[in-house]
Amino acid sequence: MEKELVEYIAKNLVNDPSQVEVNAKKVGSSTILELHVARGDMGRVIGKSGRVANAIRSLLRVVATQKDTRITLEID
Repeated sequence: MEKELVEYIAKNLVNDPSQVEVNAKKVGSSTILELHVARGDMGRVIGKSGRVANAIRSLLRVVATQKDTRITLEID
């Protein structure tokens, strides 16, 4: 669910949605989500002062709390 959420948000933010890729890795009870976008779209995903990235992370914290786990978002 969290992977699809990040993918949906990122595809709606960027100019080239075909370049959006989200990989999920399970490490114990936590999940690491790696978001890859085109170089030109990096600023759109991160936002000014990281506001967009922090908003996405806040949404993931809500999902993680409901599932009683930990989710980390890494943007490449």
